[in-house]
Amino acid sequence: MTSSLAVDVHGLQKNYGITHALRGLDLQVGTGTVAGFLGPNGAGKSTTIRILLGLLRADGGRATLLGGDPWRDAVALHRRIAYVAGDVTLWPNLTGGQAIDILGALRGDHDRKRVDSFLQRFDLDPTKKARSYSKGNRQKVGLVSAFASRAELLFLDEPTNGLDPLMEEVFTECVKEARDEGRSVLLSSHIFAEVEKLCDTVTIIRDGRTVESGTLSELRHLQRSTVRVTLDADASALGAIDGVHDLVIDGARATFTVDSAALPAVLAALAPLAPRELVSTPPSLEELFLRHYGVHASDALMDAEVAS
Repeated sequence: MTSSLAVDVHGLQKNYGITHALRGLDLQVGTGTVAGFLGPNGAGKSTTIRILLGLLRADGGRATLLGGDPWRDAVALHRRIAYVAGDVTLWPNLTGGQAIDILGALRGDHDRKRVDSFLQRFDLDPTKKARSYSKGNRQKVGLVSAFASRAELLFLDEPTNGLDPLMEEVFTECVKEARDEGRSVLLSSHIFAEVEKLCDTVTIIRDGRTVESGTLSELRHLQRSTVRVTLDADASALGAIDGVHDLVIDGARATFTVDSAALPAVLAALAPLAPRELVSTPPSLEELFLRHYGVHASDALMDAEVAS
């Protein structure tokens, strides 16, 4: 029977001497879904991906990849997966097209028509030597190779680094098409809009552990929504409702945050006050992320933006 999970990781551990890179991490990627993988530098994302690629051996826990063991079955699994790093490295004396051909031949699924189609979509000249490529064009080589393949599982680690906005849109279309084809995607990205737009589920890790995991709607239930309401009555009574926080009243306008469980009580309290305008804004993925990391996350995100 085919597993419903393309990636199934439980209690994963990896140590480098006295340094614990992974401390019991859990991660699942459903078959035919796009899973976001978030965490600042040093959280353990790269270590996890290297273990799943069979480049590192875990010190504890369990990892299953397309029904196989990523360490023991690495050779067979590599014919079924594709990987795009955040900074693609190529053979400098080969052209981009030659690099794509080699990668496709290694997997055994090289399809010239598919390759040509994705070369056109990503506006990549395959006849130029890799040493002449910009960072963005090197990324395009990796992306063309991955999307043109028939790989069942795609590992995309900060894949849009160096791409311009137009190419980012092409990337978005390609990920959606891959999902529609029944392929699975693990997307590691610091671009929250990208993750929110593409991912069916999200896993957030910190210090080698999973701190949140689920669908975006499930994760947002853990956060407070921001409510802005305009009314002529006195809104100070809202501050007494359990679950209402940070109430600020400025004339006829009141702004506050509210726990999801308290929303029905807030709406019931507002109804007799005849609000003229009410806007409720659910938390963004970035707000959920910053809840766990605070200022350190902001610094990490700024570093990532500068690096890209």
